[in-house]
Amino acid sequence: MKRFTIPRDIYFGRGCMEEVVGSLTGNRAMIVTGGSSMQKFGFLRRVEASLKQANMEVKIFEGVEPDPSVETVMRGAQVMREFKPDWIVSIGGGSPIDAAKAMWVFYEHPELSFEDIKDPFSIPTLRKKARFIAIPSTSGTATEVTAFSVITDYNTKIKYPLADYHITPDIAIVDPELADTMPPQLVAHTGMDAFTHALEAYVATARSPFTNPLALEALIMIKKYLIKSYHGDQAAREQIHIAQCLAGMAFSNALLGITHSMAHKIGALFHIPHGCANAILMPYVIAFNKKKALELYAQVAAALDLPGNSENEKVDSLIGYIRKLSQEQNIPLSLKEAGVTAELFEQSLDSIAANAVADPCTSANPRPVDAAAMKKLFTCAFQGTNVDF
Repeated sequence: MKRFTIPRDIYFGRGCMEEVVGSLTGNRAMIVTGGSSMQKFGFLRRVEASLKQANMEVKIFEGVEPDPSVETVMRGAQVMREFKPDWIVSIGGGSPIDAAKAMWVFYEHPELSFEDIKDPFSIPTLRKKARFIAIPSTSGTATEVTAFSVITDYNTKIKYPLADYHITPDIAIVDPELADTMPPQLVAHTGMDAFTHALEAYVATARSPFTNPLALEALIMIKKYLIKSYHGDQAAREQIHIAQCLAGMAFSNALLGITHSMAHKIGALFHIPHGCANAILMPYVIAFNKKKALELYAQVAAALDLPGNSENEKVDSLIGYIRKLSQEQNIPLSLKEAGVTAELFEQSLDSIAANAVADPCTSANPRPVDAAAMKKLFTCAFQGTNVDF
C-alpha cells in the first residue's frame, strides 16, 4: 500500500504569515528559530506579536545552528517540556524547522533517545501535546511540507535524515516576503536543492501518479525562474518559493535517491552546504542511474525543452543543463573544485561510501548501489571525471 501525506493546510501568498498565525487558538506557543536574520528583518517580532494577538503566551528558542545537532534538539525539547506549548512555530531556513520537528518528538516522548528514531518510520504518534507550524524563509528544503528532518551527530560527523509521516507539519505558511531576504548564494544553493528534490522524486522507486506532476511542475518552474531569482527578481523569487514547496510534496512521498545519500555524508565532513553538494553530485548520479532510469530522465529533459533526438541525447542534455545552471550561479562542478583536499577525500572515502549506502535515501534510488560502486561514484565527483560504469 502506498501513501500520500502533506500538511492539512498550506497557506501561500505575500503577507499571509501574520494573518494565519494571528488566527490560531491555543494557550502557549514556542517559536523555534535560527540565527539573527529573522530578527534582523523583523519577521520574528511579527510572528511573536501575532501569537500574542491570538492571546497566547510565547517563548522563543533562538540560535539553532546550520546543520542542527543532536545536542541542540535535546536542549530545545527540554525547554518545551518545561514550557508546555500547544503550538510549536518554527520560522527560518531548513535547519530550525528540522530541529523543531525533532524537538517535537522528544517533547511528546521524553522516554526516547536519538538512537530510537534514527531508522525510517520509527517515530511514535505525535499531537497529544502540540501541533506544528512551519514558516520557511529559504526556497529549497521544503521541510515545511515534508516527513523529513535532517539532524547531525557531530560525534560521528554523520547527518541523519529522520523520516516519518508523524513529523509532517500541520500547517505550512509559504510567504514569499521571507524569501526576499535571501542573498544570491543562498538562492543558488537552495534552488539547486529544490531541483534535486524534484528530479530525484521523479525517478525514485516510490514515485507515483500523485507525485510525478508535482515534481515535473517544480522542475519547469525552477528552469524558468531560478536564474532570475538569483539576480534579484522579486516576482521570480516568489515563484521559486512555490516551486520548492511543490518539489517537497513530491519527494516527501516519492522519496529521494543517492544524490541526497551522498550529500548527507559529505556535508558536515567537507563543510559543503547541502544544496551546493547536491548540485555538484547530481550530474554524476544521473550518469550512474541512467542505466535503470533512462526513459524517466529523458521525460524530464523533454518537459524542460532540452534538445536531443534520442533518449541518451536528451539525458546528456539534462546533465549539461544542470552543469550550466551551476556555473551561472558560481557553484563548483566537482568536490575538488569545491575545496576538498585529496588527502581528506582519500582518508574519508571508505567511510563516506559505506555510510551513503546505508543512508535511508539509498533505498529509493532507481539503480541499486553497493559500497564499491559508491566509492567509484564519489571518486568521479571528486575528480570531475565521467561516470562510465
